[in-house]
Amino acid sequence: MVTLIDYGVGNISAFLNIYKQLNIPAKTAKTESELLDADKIILPGVGHFDYAMQRFTDSGMMEKVNHLVLNEKKPVIGICVGMQMMAERSDEGALKGLGWIDAEVNKFDDAQRSAKMPLPHMGWNDVYATTKNPLFNNLEKDARFYFLHSYYFHCHNQQNSIANAEYAINFTCAVNRENIYGVQFHPEKSHHFGIQLLKNFAELC
Repeated sequence: MVTLIDYGVGNISAFLNIYKQLNIPAKTAKTESELLDADKIILPGVGHFDYAMQRFTDSGMMEKVNHLVLNEKKPVIGICVGMQMMAERSDEGALKGLGWIDAEVNKFDDAQRSAKMPLPHMGWNDVYATTKNPLFNNLEKDARFYFLHSYYFHCHNQQNSIANAEYAINFTCAVNRENIYGVQFHPEKSHHFGIQLLKNFAELC
């Protein structure tokens, strides 16, 4: 069962519609008890880092999700700010991240961007897998995804980076450490590319 963490942040219905289209069982969890049958976990996120972290903390699900991810090794994928929450910290806020991946979240440097490259980085961009990973099965060539962000994920261990995109700088846009995955882009807004990636996640062993 693919379980979406519904803590009031993220476009939950779009994910459910995609999994319905794929005939893959999916549901939402708003309480700890609704996580009991979770086989795969999606942590969505939009907006400000501290806001998302606080909402997740207040949901009462964080401790259980931590246990499922870190102890039971359930596959999890963070989407956009949901991915950024997996880092230790973010330039965008003061709260601690989940610390699932040795990384920090940095703001794009104004000095590195031109007037033609404003913030946020918004719209379609090419994504290049940097290593063979099941999350990108059938997406190795010409993959494009929809982005909306002003901060990027900086891995301290580059082995955790599995795909890059370019916006003034070459930045990590997808990560993986053991059972933990994250993508900076929005697969739920990325047409057939996003549908394939969400299918790949659901099919992870």
